[in-house]
Amino acid sequence: MARFINPFTDVGFKRIFGQEMSKPLLINFLNNLLVGERVIVDLSFLDKEQPAVYEGDRSLIYDIYCETDSSSPTA
Repeated sequence: MARFINPFTDVGFKRIFGQEMSKPLLINFLNNLLVGERVIVDLSFLDKEQPAVYEGDRSLIYDIYCETDSSSPTA
């Protein structure tokens, strides 16, 4: 069994960033990706998971709704 969580998988990313207690970490991570684009001030999770319909399909769907600073530049 692995000792570490792989953040490059859907399950790993959700395990690291998809919890209420890790919300500040996710906001910081996304703001670093979006430098010069938007500034995220808050976010909420929509737990929207569905099992795969066919064998081999992906089965994890994960939605995040972000609230941006109104003074952020627009694209």
